[in-house]
Amino acid sequence: MSSPPHMQSFRDLSPAGAPGMKRSRFTYRHIQQLAASSTSCPLRVIAHLDLDCFYAQVEMVRLGIPDDKPVAVQQWQGLIAVNYPARSFGIGRHCNVSEAKKLCPDLIHQHVATWREGDAKWDYHPDAAANMATHKVSLDPYRLESRKILAIIKEELPPHLQKVEKASIDEVFMDLSAQVHTILLERFPELANPPPYDDPTEMLPMPSITALDWQADALVDLPDENAELEDPDWDDVAILIGSEIVRKVRIAIKDKLGYTCSAGVACNKLLSKLGSAYRKPNQQTVLRNRSIQHFLSDFKFTKMRNLGGKLGEQISQMFHTDTVKDLLSASVEQLKSKLGDDTGVWVYNTVRGIDTSEVNPRVQIKSMLSAKSFRPSITSFEQAVRWLRIFAADIFSRLVEEGVLENKRRPKTINLHHRHGTQTRSRQGPIPQGRKLDEESLLELARNLLSQIVSEGQVWPCSNLSLSVGGFEDGVTGNMGIGAFLLKGEEAQASKTGSGTATVDSETEIRPAEKRRRLDNGGIERFFAKRELSHGANPGLGSDDTAISGQSGQRLGTLKEEVMSGEPAGSEGVGKGDEVYNGKSESEPGPIITLTCSRCNASLDSPEELQSHQDWHFAKELQEQERVSQTFVNQPSASSSRAGNQKSTSTMPKRQGRPKKVERGQSKLKFG
Repeated sequence: MSSPPHMQSFRDLSPAGAPGMKRSRFTYRHIQQLAASSTSCPLRVIAHLDLDCFYAQVEMVRLGIPDDKPVAVQQWQGLIAVNYPARSFGIGRHCNVSEAKKLCPDLIHQHVATWREGDAKWDYHPDAAANMATHKVSLDPYRLESRKILAIIKEELPPHLQKVEKASIDEVFMDLSAQVHTILLERFPELANPPPYDDPTEMLPMPSITALDWQADALVDLPDENAELEDPDWDDVAILIGSEIVRKVRIAIKDKLGYTCSAGVACNKLLSKLGSAYRKPNQQTVLRNRSIQHFLSDFKFTKMRNLGGKLGEQISQMFHTDTVKDLLSASVEQLKSKLGDDTGVWVYNTVRGIDTSEVNPRVQIKSMLSAKSFRPSITSFEQAVRWLRIFAADIFSRLVEEGVLENKRRPKTINLHHRHGTQTRSRQGPIPQGRKLDEESLLELARNLLSQIVSEGQVWPCSNLSLSVGGFEDGVTGNMGIGAFLLKGEEAQASKTGSGTATVDSETEIRPAEKRRRLDNGGIERFFAKRELSHGANPGLGSDDTAISGQSGQRLGTLKEEVMSGEPAGSEGVGKGDEVYNGKSESEPGPIITLTCSRCNASLDSPEELQSHQDWHFAKELQEQERVSQTFVNQPSASSSRAGNQKSTSTMPKRQGRPKKVERGQSKLKFG
């Protein structure tokens, strides 16, 4: 039987391992940890995708510019993105447009989209660069494309195994461990066998292959050339499978959207991010565990994640070096004494490529800000409101990305900052949680805050205005507003005519026309296992009766509805078992509800009284069982005799009085 195609590249490279071959460095427990995406698993596979010159690519695809043309994205007179053909002329993001044009006269420089004062939507304006005072930058085109890229990545990965973290507008982390584990078991079924002696700390056998095909990957070299001759271990195989998955994702992004991206594949987030920047553009760097030390040795630690700012400068000054190789000689105690315990340990691990941070599928943002500095300053309330409209639209477009339309997340507060000269005024207010959140509601709230600031006087001219929202919380789904309980449209018209039933289309859900009282909380019986009643079978229900049941499923009684005239109200209602809503207007008399106990036919006024009445029945049954049990074993007690006497002399009235209202769980049961 021939091997499946996906296994041939492995199996056909070498014969299966013979008995007695050396054991792997990894254990059966590590395979289990891989399936669980454990951050401490040495077989872990993490990938980092980085879009190449993302803003420039978006404009090139939008405008249909060939890949070999020099392109830069312009914001006012500066550049925020430069593609690789333009970089070959020495153009960087530090250049302004005039300097870039001197270096490359054929440079295509596209200005970013902008909001124009008074407009309700961003657009690409040819004169934006010359009208900075009346325009505001919009990054929405790039956010929209970023969402598409993220959607494609998720489409290419198994839904139940994927862990994807959007790190920025053009960067994504992927934890591929669980998917790699699944593919490993398909290609190497022996990994699914139980460990010897049922001991998960037993070493795995070596992979039954001696060579790996890395295809077009940029493989980081090992420190010793002879090390390449060693047989691969399971971490090498896992990384190879991860590189295959990433390659497939990158191809899908290119085919569907036209964007190229670079990637890094390693055992953690720190190394995979360094790997994606190692060979650009449009390449994929694989960093095996055996090559980590060699890879990092000549790195500047100031280029590493979270070490590029003040902390990196501080360490560089303390140890008079900025290379990882030199910092490796510093012990953990030295680093702790100079940087503090937590920071010292973190730096010690980071320069050695140790990172156990988790790929977080959802990085929750805390706030959103939209702001504008005015040159010249604005001088009127009306002019400020025109900018607040832009801010509200800008923020709302980002709220949509956070899932505000699906009620996944929404902010609780809105803040406005206003600068006049050297004085900054701020106002904050709540965002009502019970109303729809959109651009207009945000603008209304912002306008109110601005009015509060203006009422103080001396606020013009204004040199800076900013609007922000914060206090995000997860939305609540499944709740109904008050509107769900009101009659509308044809239902309301039907109620006015006194029909009692709403007329609806056959394709829509039929809304019942009468109201029924239910007992959802149950009584004392919900704390006991369901059992047969000591009484006989319950009497059957008539066609006009509705069963009342507790949570235990036991029938409590029947409900009969009669209108004030005394005639039955079942002819216009719905069938038994359906939930009923009253279709009459408030001016019409409602039904008189009569509840009947299914055991003794006692009539009761409310479901609460019926429940209390049934609890009485249940308590009497428990008392009877206890008395019979004690008599059977010939161990009568004073209490049981007294209980028996009480039972023999007590009679159940046909109608219970209304019980005293106390808090649930506070009343005592009376046995007699």
